Amino acid sequence: MPDDIPILDVRDLKVHFPVHKGAVFKRQIGEVKAVDGVSFTIDRGETLGLVGESGSGKTTTGQAVLQIIPPTEGDVLFEGKSINSTSGAEERDLRRVTQMIFQDPFSSLNPRMKVGNIIGEPLLVHGLMGKGQDLDQRVAELLSMVGLSPLMSDRYPHEFSGGQRQRIGIARALALKPKLIVCDEPVSALDVSIQAQIINLIEELQDELQLTYLFIAHDLSVVRHISNRIAVMYLGRIVELADRISIYRDPKHPYTKALLSAVPAPNPKLERARTQQIVKGEIPSPLKPPSGCHFHPRCPEASPKCQERTPELKEVEPGRLISCHLYE
Repeated sequence: MPDDIPILDVRDLKVHFPVHKGAVFKRQIGEVKAVDGVSFTIDRGETLGLVGESGSGKTTTGQAVLQIIPPTEGDVLFEGKSINSTSGAEERDLRRVTQMIFQDPFSSLNPRMKVGNIIGEPLLVHGLMGKGQDLDQRVAELLSMVGLSPLMSDRYPHEFSGGQRQRIGIARALALKPKLIVCDEPVSALDVSIQAQIINLIEELQDELQLTYLFIAHDLSVVRHISNRIAVMYLGRIVELADRISIYRDPKHPYTKALLSAVPAPNPKLERARTQQIVKGEIPSPLKPPSGCHFHPRCPEASPKCQERTPELKEVEPGRLISCHLYE
């Protein structure tokens, strides 16, 4: 693949879920617009952080990218080739080179399977290895790669802590030597003391294996050190996308400013001195999103046209895209 072609190119992605009423004679009364026209690219070896509140559509975006959920509209290109209509052998190949690290390490591992079998199962399913010494050796290698002893392969998931379980989930994702990994809030269910260890591990594996990440989180402080660029989502749409330094030093969109304002400053004196931007209300329902800019009911800088017209995601300066009437 040429170096100038992004490894992942998402174009106007939409994922809408129909809502039905009635127990016997069901009729559609609306649709939940979980993802509503999302576009972004990720270059090989890059990490794109995707952040936003719960319900913003982050996880659905990640699942649609991997074709776990079929998109309603739009296109997803992997290494320059559309994957929306893949089937058979092509779909199997896609499953091998794209993987996901799940949010909850407690429910994403089969409690009835030994750890060695959990990690080795993808290799058996894809026919890359058969049962035997080679498979056991590969499982041992993967356990060592994520900082666990190969002797742990005969244990069950309930014998491990949350951080260790997430390491097992990472090892399983690495088994097929993927090119792209979607990390779906991989540290949100872990203790704060463990979060940094897992993020550091994910970074080290990226450098060692030349991985590309779509890193999903609801906390900007989590993606600060791991992401090259950050996309901020609100109610199914990207409202700002820029490189990490620009997002943290000079956030433009009112929602991005509010998210950063919610991140505590390490220095107590700085925390007391700074002015916080409070966002009123709760995130609206994606079943009946507000007209125009979805953020306008909660935005401190909203104007009448924000309610009337949807702002486009435009490049306002090199590498920075914003969806806001303030920057038109």
